[in-house]
Amino acid sequence: MKSYSVKNITWAMSAGLGILLVVIMNSCVESQKGAAKSGAQLWAENCQRCHNTPSPNSFSHDQWVTIGIHMQTRAQLNAKERNKMVGFLTQ
Repeated sequence: MKSYSVKNITWAMSAGLGILLVVIMNSCVESQKGAAKSGAQLWAENCQRCHNTPSPNSFSHDQWVTIGIHMQTRAQLNAKERNKMVGFLTQ
């Protein structure tokens, strides 16, 4: 059985923690970038890349809310981004 020194274990834990912090900080930066965008920008970047975009008048407010909830997970959006897009589409 291989023996691990305290130094090796400490180094490995520190490296893992460092990687985790970088991932968390990067996700915060992405969220801030999305928060600065309008509903129209978010719609263009997240919906139009996969769909032929229907007119905002194609669906009722309630239908856009349902579509937004359904597509939030697929487009990896947060609730604030989804609400901005639905607001744009239903104005």
